[in-house]
Amino acid sequence: MMDASDLIPVHYKDRAIEFQSLITPNYKNNLPGVLILPAWMGIDREAIQAADSLQAHGYIAMVADVYGQGQQPSSIEDASEFSKDLKENFKLYQRRICLALEEFKDLRGYSCSTGIIGYCFGGTGALEAVRGQLEIQAAVCVHGDLFKSPTRVSAVSKAKVLIEHAADDQFISSSDVESLMQEMKESQADWQLITYGDVMHSFTNPWSADYHKTMADRAWRHTLQFLDEVLK
Repeated sequence: MMDASDLIPVHYKDRAIEFQSLITPNYKNNLPGVLILPAWMGIDREAIQAADSLQAHGYIAMVADVYGQGQQPSSIEDASEFSKDLKENFKLYQRRICLALEEFKDLRGYSCSTGIIGYCFGGTGALEAVRGQLEIQAAVCVHGDLFKSPTRVSAVSKAKVLIEHAADDQFISSSDVESLMQEMKESQADWQLITYGDVMHSFTNPWSADYHKTMADRAWRHTLQFLDEVLK
């Protein structure tokens, strides 16, 4: 498996904040692309593993930095605080995802189809990309926080959506799932929710105590099937 040093840094700025995302070396090829939004600790091994697997499957992948250089969490406490700030200030989170998306498209060429995969906090970001009507064709939310304030209006979805949810997710209530399903209906989305039985929150992450290889492999096959259908 590749590590961060095998990916190419992509530098850009938003006002005074500098960002460094990482893109696969095949980015000059004429291929569909997937922007990867990592979990709350920032660019991590699960996101890099996803980039490696996507490149092997015929995609260009970029792992997005949504915090900015010098503002990466160094502890769980930092990650909780920083991710909470962006989830609450969802327009800023959408802006940073959009910024990464624009850089990604600029490197690849705007005519190529593009999707987003997000893990955990990044899964929330994948949903926020849909809610913000960003210019993507596909969004995959992997064990993300599904909550959206009931005061927010559901925008019409431009993207097809896949939600991969752990049946025993200790952080997501059944009412959150029901609310998301209603949101998807209101947004007129082409959407699918897959629930994976007898697994907890971060079941796809090999470096998590929640990891479940059988269900993780199954979820990845579902992800690739969905992306292939929409982007290829």
